[in-house]
Formats: sequence, structure tokens, C-alpha cells
Amino acid sequence: MTGVPPIDWAAVPGFWGRGQASGAIPTDREFGGSVERFGDSRELADELLALVLDGPKRATAGSVAAFEHTGEALPVVGDLWIAADGSGRPRAVLRTTEVRTGPLSSVDDAFAWDEGEGDRSRSMWLTDHEAFFRRQLPNLGVEFDPDMPTVFERFEVVYVE
Repeated sequence: MTGVPPIDWAAVPGFWGRGQASGAIPTDREFGGSVERFGDSRELADELLALVLDGPKRATAGSVAAFEHTGEALPVVGDLWIAADGSGRPRAVLRTTEVRTGPLSSVDDAFAWDEGEGDRSRSMWLTDHEAFFRRQLPNLGVEFDPDMPTVFERFEVVYVE
């Protein structure tokens, strides 16, 4: 994400600690997950995070190529991770509840609905995600393919500030 402020790593321990003090995060669980933004711009990160904080967004999708490029492990059920806003501040702790890897084109109506974006239809989901991946993948040296390996992840909100 070019032109986007870095993640505020100095704020992560305090944020995690407040989540534990609230009882939302088990006190025996050390932070070992990732801090992520949704989207590829400050504005899109804030827009998509608002859908998590205020409503319908309970799923996300990413290219396997992006995970491979960063060396980040694919999500697994039970992972706790932090969603940051466009400025890089930690804002929510999310727990992965379901993970499936498959072709981008295999997205179904239920997943598109759970992602909570736009009109929540599969056709709009495919249009929006193709546009996103066409922006992202060239930076990774990968060409867009409608059947590219994709990680489909559902989550629940554990803690919000």
C-alpha cells in the first residue's frame, strides 16, 4: 500500500492489553498474530473497517500470491488478528472462524453477502475484487486470473476500541 502510513506497532501492546483487561481476549494469549488493513488505500481501509465495526462485514478474501509474497502464513481457524484503520492504528481484534482456499471464481452468494460490501451480491463482489487484484497483483509480479488461488476467510469481532 503505497502512500499509506505504516502500522503503529508501538500502539499494539497497549491495545492488546486493553482487550485482555476487558475480558475479550484470554489473558494467557500473547499477541502473535498479524496486524492488517482491509483494502489498498487509506480511504478504502477506513471504509471497510467501518463495515466491520458497524455492521455487516464478517468476511474477507486475499490472493494466495500476496501471502506468498510477504511470507505470511495463511490464516487458520482460531487465529486472533488485529484490524487497523487507514492511519495504521489498531482498532479491532478479529477471530478467524472459517478458512477456505479455492479459485477466485468459486466465491458463492453467501460469502459475498458476508463480506458486506456494496450491494452484497456475488456479481458486484467479483467486479470489485477483480479491480482490487488487478491493482495489487502487478506489484507482486503476478497477472490477474479469474481462477487464481484465493483465501476466503470468515471472522468474528472479539474486541473493538
